Amino acid sequence: MNGIHDTGGAHGYGPVYREPNEPVFRYDWEKTVMSLFPALFANGNFNVDEFRHSIERMGPAHYLEGTYYEHWLHVFENLLVEKGVLTATEVATGKAASGKTATPVLTPAIVDGLLSTGASAAREEGARARFAVGDKVRVLNKNPVGHTRMPRYTRGKVGTVVIDHGVFVTPDTAAHGKGEHPQHVYTVSFTSVELWGQDASSPKDTIRVDLWDDYLEPA
Repeated sequence: MNGIHDTGGAHGYGPVYREPNEPVFRYDWEKTVMSLFPALFANGNFNVDEFRHSIERMGPAHYLEGTYYEHWLHVFENLLVEKGVLTATEVATGKAASGKTATPVLTPAIVDGLLSTGASAAREEGARARFAVGDKVRVLNKNPVGHTRMPRYTRGKVGTVVIDHGVFVTPDTAAHGKGEHPQHVYTVSFTSVELWGQDASSPKDTIRVDLWDDYLEPA
């Protein structure tokens, strides 16, 4: 979907500052939010694409003003209510409804593996590759209303396939409960001039973007 989260190539946001010695967590509550992700994910409350799409649906001002873990907390509160795991009253009060119980799925034995590697979206089987390394491809020029991993700045642009990563779950369907729709993912190389025009600050640069089969057509 087109939203404030998709800022690649946009102007007017100022420079990106990298803080020296930035801590992993600034506040203790951020550690709690981080720990909720593997627990809820292991319990099947959402997949990673539903998680990303929920962040994308935040109001623009809320998104820009919010910190990284505030975005995560927003997802937990909204997705769990949407899926009927929690009620809006429970979220507002911070208290579980009377008589409510749950059996945790996440155990100490699997915490390290889940945190270090996550759950792979790679699949052994899926649609055959439509493109090969060296092929010229054009990114489709369309504006999906749902979740997508197709950046706006690549749409309608021509690049060259440089890597075929194999078959992966498609975010556009997984985010909306429409199945995994496994297909090939490619790394596509674009020239900076193709993406940004003749005024590109470094005309010799190239930009590589991972794109799903359904996002591309022959150039």
